[in-house]
Amino acid sequence: MKTLSCLLATLALAQPALAADYVVDADSTLGFTATFQGEAFDGSFKHFEATIRYDSKDLATSKFDVSVDLSGVATGDKDRDDTLPTSEFFNIAKFPKAHFVTTGFRKVGDKVVAAGTLSLKGIEKPVELEVSFEPTEHGALLDVATTLQRLDFQVGTGDYADTSTIGDEVRVKGHLVLTAK
Repeated sequence: MKTLSCLLATLALAQPALAADYVVDADSTLGFTATFQGEAFDGSFKHFEATIRYDSKDLATSKFDVSVDLSGVATGDKDRDDTLPTSEFFNIAKFPKAHFVTTGFRKVGDKVVAAGTLSLKGIEKPVELEVSFEPTEHGALLDVATTLQRLDFQVGTGDYADTSTIGDEVRVKGHLVLTAK
């Protein structure tokens, strides 16, 4: 009996690690920092969905698939919040969502980078996210960050394309509280 228990334990340990699937908790955040007239401001997206599969020991089985409802953008400034949904910025009437899906992960030193494709305002571009993953008792904390060039996605066209007024760089960051499925 003891030999059988040891054999089963050994076989269980020999199985390859499988990526865990996670549910994104409601207290997760997705936000950004941009500049207007040289001053930084923060914004957030109230509604987003994410399918997360992650295994830090086997990145090949990992995947992020994130859809962001752009109508829920908020910066705390009424004029800016009223302008962001318009055709010059997100054009939510035509493109109500942004979508990011990973194409692969790689280790760079002690860091993990998630490569993927971001579709925003009908434009698809490759994007890389810095990934920080910390297991918890019932799931994990996942932090991601990247810097985008807003004009690459035609966010802020016409008079708003002037980068001396609205900076081109936008720092995007997410803090996801995950529960294992």
